Amino acid sequence: MRLLFIRFSSIGDIVFTTPAIRAAKQQLPNVEIHFLTKSSMKAVTEANPYIDQFHYFDKDLNATIDSLKQLQFDYIIDLHKNFRTYQIKKALGVPSLSYQKLSWQKLLLTKLHLNFMPIRHISDRCIDTLAPLGVVNDGLGLDYFVPAAVQLRANALPSSHQNGYIALVIGASYASKKLPIEKLQALCLMLKYPVVLVGGKEDVFEGEEVAKVDPVKIFNACGQFNLHESALLVQQSKTVISHDTGFLYIACAFHKKTVAIWGATSPALQVEPYYPSIDKAINAKLNSQVKDMYFNAIVPNLSCQPCSNYGTNQCPKGHFACMRLQNTYTIAAKANEYFEEVYFF
Repeated sequence: MRLLFIRFSSIGDIVFTTPAIRAAKQQLPNVEIHFLTKSSMKAVTEANPYIDQFHYFDKDLNATIDSLKQLQFDYIIDLHKNFRTYQIKKALGVPSLSYQKLSWQKLLLTKLHLNFMPIRHISDRCIDTLAPLGVVNDGLGLDYFVPAAVQLRANALPSSHQNGYIALVIGASYASKKLPIEKLQALCLMLKYPVVLVGGKEDVFEGEEVAKVDPVKIFNACGQFNLHESALLVQQSKTVISHDTGFLYIACAFHKKTVAIWGATSPALQVEPYYPSIDKAINAKLNSQVKDMYFNAIVPNLSCQPCSNYGTNQCPKGHFACMRLQNTYTIAAKANEYFEEVYFF
């Protein structure tokens, strides 16, 4: 059987598909797994051992379709479900299975704040897509694989951070999903342990401003490392604080205890941190005395939250209460607690 999985973007959404890919590979006899994504997302899956062949879409959809037609797939597994995937499915003319995108439920939630979302995480819905093929959830959570050739250089971090640190992911795809600089500064001052700021080149300035409040405790790694190297920074941390962005879910794949900070989006969209449901999978990584894996930092009783599926460039209401009113003391206390549980037990 030859299956074509499709998910074009983004980093976090692709990571959400990994349990379905793994379960299909391990549970379907002699299955051949193909994966189609955007060229810009190549690094997210390139080391995934459960994918047999990769296909990348850049700008020419017709060329992509022509290439795929040569492979005679048995099924298309559509985990994106947009106009492009519709075009691909129609052109290839083979049976397809599509996940429940819940578009109207999300629209009602974000625009009218009427919650008709089923209590079903997006990763579980991806696995549900494969139910007609007999595939079930193996309970092992998310995957993220770093190529074996990628290593952090020996002096990548200062000596003050070699014995453990909190990874603070300061970036996000939209401004409405990010704490303001002054809130990040206040948060870092409350953290009792070394901090590594994780982000891309677009986050360098914010990282510099945050690190200024304590240059010894806070190391600004933003823009200094590529995706895989930044993933290793997350993997080697003791715990992770993150906005709703790809590294939050990469941290989950590494079974890191996380504090998730929610702004324009919220757990109500069924995208909160996702972990193995089988206890032994967690206990293999963490001491059995550690009971909870994540904490959702969210301002209570905001009638306007969530205001978007993915975030916006500015607050639609203008007050930005979802981030401006975040309790940095609570976030820091939880992160300090998680660090101590992992470090001292």
